[in-house]
Amino acid sequence: MWIFRVNLIVQVGIVVTGGLVRLTGSGLGCPTWPECVDGSVLPTARQEEAWHKYVEFGNRTLTSVLGIAALAALVGAFVWWRGQRSRGRPARTPILLLSAVPLLGTVAQAVLGGITVLTGLNPAIVAAHFLVSIAIIGGCVVLVDRAQDPGDRPVTPLVRPEVIWLANTLVVVGAVVVVLGTVVTGSGPNSGDFDVAHRLPVDMRTAAWVHADVVYLFVGLVVAMIVALRLVSGPALAWHRLWLLVAACLANALVGYTQLFTGLPWAVVATHMLLACLVWVSVLRLRLALRTRGVVSDAVDLRAA
Repeated sequence: MWIFRVNLIVQVGIVVTGGLVRLTGSGLGCPTWPECVDGSVLPTARQEEAWHKYVEFGNRTLTSVLGIAALAALVGAFVWWRGQRSRGRPARTPILLLSAVPLLGTVAQAVLGGITVLTGLNPAIVAAHFLVSIAIIGGCVVLVDRAQDPGDRPVTPLVRPEVIWLANTLVVVGAVVVVLGTVVTGSGPNSGDFDVAHRLPVDMRTAAWVHADVVYLFVGLVVAMIVALRLVSGPALAWHRLWLLVAACLANALVGYTQLFTGLPWAVVATHMLLACLVWVSVLRLRLALRTRGVVSDAVDLRAA
């Protein structure tokens, strides 16, 4: 369904707009929650936060758009599920369950957003806010991919088990890269508000080095995946998604080093966050391309390998 793709796009979008809130020092542009300021849901002229209040309020407003899209996805999936059952076709209940991920995630994010404001932009809560978005994005990727499958069973691998294990490792290391990225940001200068000084008790340079080391491991695994797919004559879809992952990695590496050597300008950091999301989406889509669901004819015979 197209609404599943819309949810994936807006979930990536909220990461970028949330990043802009933090990078422009607008994290406390609306100093209370759920109101923007005491006595008003909307920003008011008497606030001292200047234009920052509009940046923060804009991000909060986008959360409403996420909620509408998430609700539409769940309703659409439910209508489709009922239609399948009434026609005597497989209802594919997993799709219905997965369609609840965006809505549940949006609710969780709204609560976390409130906690973030009420705790004065505690860096650990801010990091959790971002990581929940990454988890929701992952759920949306699976939802979009599973909705395109003709069925749920059987699940048939298209490559050798060793390649699937390599892809699983790539996903895990990719997740570690994202987590370490939040540690780097949480220990750095971008607190989210110019008056907030508390940061994670970690040396930023050390965190950046560890993050970079794990990124190198991730890149090595991507190269290993290229070799592995060539050795086993991997499916065309997997190759296509692998090259998209390579492109996203190269772009993110370029932007990552640019932000390092230019003093972390907010526009470059925001681009880095967007590309990090695209890398995450790409690595998940690559893993999903290594199997089929509901068909057998396209599968390779792995017993003879």
